[in-house]
Amino acid sequence: MTHTHPHIFIDADACPVKDEATRVAERHECVITFVSNGGLRPSRNPMVRHVVVTKSADAADDWIVENAGENDVAVTADVPLAARLVEKGLHVLGPTGRPFTPESIGMAVAMRDLKQHLRESGEIKGYNPGFTPKDRSAFLQALDQTVRRAKRNVSA
Repeated sequence: MTHTHPHIFIDADACPVKDEATRVAERHECVITFVSNGGLRPSRNPMVRHVVVTKSADAADDWIVENAGENDVAVTADVPLAARLVEKGLHVLGPTGRPFTPESIGMAVAMRDLKQHLRESGEIKGYNPGFTPKDRSAFLQALDQTVRRAKRNVSA
């Protein structure tokens, strides 16, 4: 099935930019699907879909990988999921707007693994930096640009 607009998939459980992603999806007339292990507030908007998966560790990731297609857009902070989606040809962004690309994903996986090792060995604390208004703004701009690029690819 070919569609004229990219579909946007959100790894929704810990996603801080659900509202921003919905606004961009509405502006570009894209279907947006939030995939989570828990209940999200349903939307009356027919372009907004919610999928609740089992609570197993990778259920949301696996659902997104199975249902997303090349040139779709995904938002996740999960680096291993981002790697799987980049490999499938998706446009992938982190919630701060940082793109995961074929060129950057190897380093992102390596940094994630290094930080996990350092946390496990007690050399660093497991804190993530706080999410700032600047991050939210950067995400909005990056998602808008990414959806525009994906739409151009569809019409090409």
